[in-house]
Parts: sequence; structure tokens; C-alpha cells
Amino acid sequence: MKTAILTDSNSGISSRLAKEWGLYMLPMPVILDDRIRWEGVDLFDEEFFGQLKELAQITTSMPSPGDITDLWDRIFSEGYEEIIYIPMSSGLSSACSTASMLAEDYGKPVYVVDNHRISVGMRESVMEALDMASAGMNAKEIKDYLEETALMSTTYLGVDTLEYFRRGGRITTAGATLASVLNLKPVLKAKGEVFDSFAKVRGMKRAKSKIVEAIREEYDSNYAQLGPENVAIGTAGSGLTEDQAESWRAQVQAEFPDIPVYYTPLSYSISCHTGFGAYGAAIAIHKHFS
Repeated sequence: MKTAILTDSNSGISSRLAKEWGLYMLPMPVILDDRIRWEGVDLFDEEFFGQLKELAQITTSMPSPGDITDLWDRIFSEGYEEIIYIPMSSGLSSACSTASMLAEDYGKPVYVVDNHRISVGMRESVMEALDMASAGMNAKEIKDYLEETALMSTTYLGVDTLEYFRRGGRITTAGATLASVLNLKPVLKAKGEVFDSFAKVRGMKRAKSKIVEAIREEYDSNYAQLGPENVAIGTAGSGLTEDQAESWRAQVQAEFPDIPVYYTPLSYSISCHTGFGAYGAAIAIHKHFS
């Protein structure tokens, strides 16, 4: 059985890596200046983050049902017999439920995985799926495994500004202003579904240290027994320079010398909500099948 793996750009996987790995990628749209734009297609870092730093009005959107099924059509036309589709968590978007409804009536085997992840944790699900497909596992087996292990991933995110949360109605204007005056940086946590408040600290330096401490506690409590070879740790950020990204990756790597730590950028549709200059990290199970 020839199985295709499909995900969206919220995984943080670049188009280049997707091609290298034999992975199909659905770019996520954002709305900028009342126009729908596509990450990595007609919208790139310089323009997007330039607008984000200026606090431009940027909102998220979803691929149309036609965009989704057109891509499924193309995948099947290339000789695949079934598709595993791994969209972002159903707790953060209706993309998963929309795809599930489309799959029911599509007429060919498309397995939509709801494994409650975003960014780094989602990337790990995709990598495991690729490994399982290479090992000869079928789409149903891959879907079952990814949904059974969905909560074996935890993500932490330090946000530089609360302005974007204020715009979304998640905090009052007065609260956002007070946090700015006091230089308070919220640290958020997601372990399935949505992000919840985890801590508030003074300054981004302390926020990053808090994230490292939290990942260490997660590892010691829930992952150490798996062995470092079955654990993945990744870092992420919104609009970071190469030096900033490498410094952040190295800070986390220093805490976990036995586990390779990588960096992947936050997608545009995530950065719309976090704002410019967010730092994140996640830990997840990553078994090897082939």
C-alpha cells in the first residue's frame, strides 16, 4: 500500500524540507490588507514580519474545501493509494473537523489525524508518520498510533507582547498596558487542545529560562523512562534572526546534551496570534519504526 503523508504549514516544516522528506504540504492562508496571502507562496518573511512588527491588522484564514480536495486529487493522481492528513489541533482551528467531513464523502481513503498538536509537536507527528509509512504500516495503523500518543507532547511559549491577545479579546486593554509597563512576559502551555496561562515573569530572558525549566520538569516526570533516543525536543520562534534562533536552540541544547535539539520557525498563522519575537519549545515522544 502506497501511503502519502500530508500536513500543513503550521507544523513549521519548510517547503524545502517537505520536498526532501517526500512530504506533501498545504500552505495556510493569512489575511493581510484585506487580501488572502499564502505562506511560502506569495508571502515571505521580510514582508510578513515587517508588517507584524508594525502591528498591522493580520488575521488567519483556512484553506477552502476546494483547495483541500484539489490537493488530495493531485496526490492520488501521482499513484498513492491512501492519504494520512495531519492538520493542526482541532482545539485551535476548525481545519481538522472540516477535513474530516470532507474525507467522509471524498470516495477515496483519506485518514484525517486529530492528534492535538501544533508547531514542534505537530512536526514530530509528521516525522513519525513518515517513518511508519516507510516501515510498511498502513494509514489506519498510523492514524491510530498518532491519536493514541497525541498527548505525549507539551509546548511552552513565551510571548513578547500582549497586544495581539488584546486584539483577540483574550485580555483587556488595561491589562495589556499594565503588562507592558511592568515588562511582564506571559508563558503559555499547551498539552493538547488550547494554550493556557502557565507563568508570568519579568522580561524575555526570564521567560526563556522558565521554558527551559518547564521542559526539564516534563522530561524528568514523563519522558526519561522512554530513553533519550525516543524523545524529541525542538525550539521555535516568531521572526527571530539566525543568531537569535541559534542562541535559543543552544540554550535548550545545553540542558539536554543527550538529545539533539533543533529550531523551526513558528508559522505565519501562529505568529499572527503570538506577535513578533515569541520564543517556544516543545518536548514530544518520537519512536523509530524503520
